[in-house]
Amino acid sequence: MSVTKILVVDDDTAINELIKVNLELQGYEVFQAYNGTEGFALAKQEAPSLIILDVMMPEVDGFTVAQRVRQSSEIADTPIIMLTALGELNDKVNGFNLGVDDYLTKPFEIEELIVRVRALLKRTRQIPKSSAVRDLVTYKEITLLPETYSVQINDKIQKLTPIEFDIFNLLFQNHGNMVSGARLLKEVWGYDPDDNVETIRVHIRHLRSKIDKISDGKKYIETIYGGGYKLNI
Repeated sequence: MSVTKILVVDDDTAINELIKVNLELQGYEVFQAYNGTEGFALAKQEAPSLIILDVMMPEVDGFTVAQRVRQSSEIADTPIIMLTALGELNDKVNGFNLGVDDYLTKPFEIEELIVRVRALLKRTRQIPKSSAVRDLVTYKEITLLPETYSVQINDKIQKLTPIEFDIFNLLFQNHGNMVSGARLLKEVWGYDPDDNVETIRVHIRHLRSKIDKISDGKKYIETIYGGGYKLNI
């Protein structure tokens, strides 16, 4: 059985080492980088299963590294947890817009980081959680393609990120009914991320824009203000 590889990119040597030691205690193989340039090079070289990425670093910052990872065909789907001491909402939105999967503000508890690492790896290394117990694969014009994290509407196919696929699948299984934000957080993320309302909004916005590309003008995802979201088929 192969060992799961995790890349830690953080210029704070104490934090970098703390993360490394604790992840190794969990059985992961950990690679370390101390600036963005080195981190991106290691990511391409080692193709890790997950990247833990600091924002504020010398040479190249974490946002730029995340963007380069998402634009690199070999490692574009690698899940990313972003670390920052900033804690500003705009920084989180910026990270999510670049395709970051999760966000943790310094200082953080190492136990919380480990929980998030496990949740992300579980979600991205197998068929998405929500689809593992799905009842529907096809309904009317929509078909789910879980092996490739894609959705087909009529004859058009759109690839999604693992998180986007889980969100869409949960809405799909409950089409016509509202799914609350709390339920989305519980079933998709598996824990309660901080600033959860904005987390959901950003991912829904990206998901909606992708679905709109293949919807022939039909608006499938409806926002129920103050409540949650609904898929109309």
